[in-house]
Amino acid sequence: MMIFAIILIPAIAGLASFVTRNNYARRVLLIAAAAIHSVLTGTLWIWRPVSIMDGWLQVDALGLVFLSIVSCLFLAAAVYAVSYLNREQSGERPDFEESVLFVNEPEAVFVGCLLLFLAMMSLVTLSHNFGLMWVAVEATTLSSAPLIYFHRHHRSLEATWKYLMICSVGIALALLGTFFLAYAASGNQLTEVPLVVDRLIANSGLLQVTWLKVAFLFMLVGYGTKMGLAPLHSWLPDAHSEAPSVVSALLSGALLNCAFLGILRMTQVLDAAGSGEFARSLLLVFGLLSVVFATAFIIGQFDYKRMLAYSSIEHMGIMAVGVGLGGIGSFGAMLHAVNHSLTKGMMFLVAGNILTRYRTKSTKMITGVLDSLPKSGVLWLAGLFAITGTPPFGLFQSELTIIRAAFDSGQIMVAVLLLVALGIIFVGMACIILNMVFGSSHRKPDHPNFKESLASVLPPALLCVGILILGVNIPSTLNNLLMEAAKLFGAP
Repeated sequence: MMIFAIILIPAIAGLASFVTRNNYARRVLLIAAAAIHSVLTGTLWIWRPVSIMDGWLQVDALGLVFLSIVSCLFLAAAVYAVSYLNREQSGERPDFEESVLFVNEPEAVFVGCLLLFLAMMSLVTLSHNFGLMWVAVEATTLSSAPLIYFHRHHRSLEATWKYLMICSVGIALALLGTFFLAYAASGNQLTEVPLVVDRLIANSGLLQVTWLKVAFLFMLVGYGTKMGLAPLHSWLPDAHSEAPSVVSALLSGALLNCAFLGILRMTQVLDAAGSGEFARSLLLVFGLLSVVFATAFIIGQFDYKRMLAYSSIEHMGIMAVGVGLGGIGSFGAMLHAVNHSLTKGMMFLVAGNILTRYRTKSTKMITGVLDSLPKSGVLWLAGLFAITGTPPFGLFQSELTIIRAAFDSGQIMVAVLLLVALGIIFVGMACIILNMVFGSSHRKPDHPNFKESLASVLPPALLCVGILILGVNIPSTLNNLLMEAAKLFGAP
């Protein structure tokens, strides 16, 4: 019942939001569902229920890591969303980038889709059947598309269609990969292995290795498109730039991890079948390619939300490299997933405050954030050091672990490439963010009456504290869970 509750409570709350007429009641429903989801997820750290539906839905260490990220980040986003919706104007208004008029979509649709999005991401993390996981990943696309189109103007429409079209192509390739996996699991035509992770691992000797590799290749490309791995990432900068910042935080910090989980589940199966090196070599290539692509586009970026989007591509690549290296690198990748999600969630929420005050996404048009938005300015500056892996923040620990794994495994060029890319990215992001934070503003804020309310500052501040704690000392309970998940990929 616990597993069903984690999925059904946000789903039912989302459906109820569509028919609730009172905005206050709808927002209370959003916070309540997010809080209950977090409590239930926290309970799984103490007690893990038995699998249900013949093993299709179950809780393991890997799924619990990603479910916890989703739940924690969604709770912060839900609190922030209340502040965001309070300051959104109703009716027609001019777009701050162009002279066209636009309206927001109804709040009922926004809140309802947010909660359905939570339900579908939870389903992804709890799914152990590859067919069900594919359905859940596709459902995350459908439930999140209206969120990207919250501001109904032509740029958000274009970004939404780009998101739908490119991710639909990717998910179609992942479906082909699932078909190939089913063929690989047909065995000797007398014994067919169900497409459940545990069953496939237990009966790995019956799998047809050639078709298994083909299945992995299609799933890597398919789910990699949703994950934002280069060169399949083209939807991501547009969607993150045009979506409301609270939605961007969930897309970057939670959705990308869900797609990565699909790849990790398939890597488990290949490991059991003795083809783990094939999977790791591909993850290493796509991961390094993503880091290189992100580095090139972050330099001189003039849109700070697109800058954060390209940063997400970079960090997804680093996570892929960590698993590709294996050993302690797998632990580094799990830790990196946690650190990146909290950091990127914080930065997108702070970006929402900056966007509300200045009404522009241009890095050239914003200076003096520390003066006009002192709390957000401090968090924006902290975010710079956190996202670039500067001590004492958590990303320093995870990036150092992955680079150490590269040296330990003799992949010197991989380590050097990562170090060079991280150095360039630090300089590129520092030039942008430091110029935004310091100095006197030469542009009068377009929303001078915007005040940093508790709901707009507390969620990113708490995420920042979490990142700092993880950089100083990883709690033993979290460390044990991450190590349990990493052992599935060869961590010592």
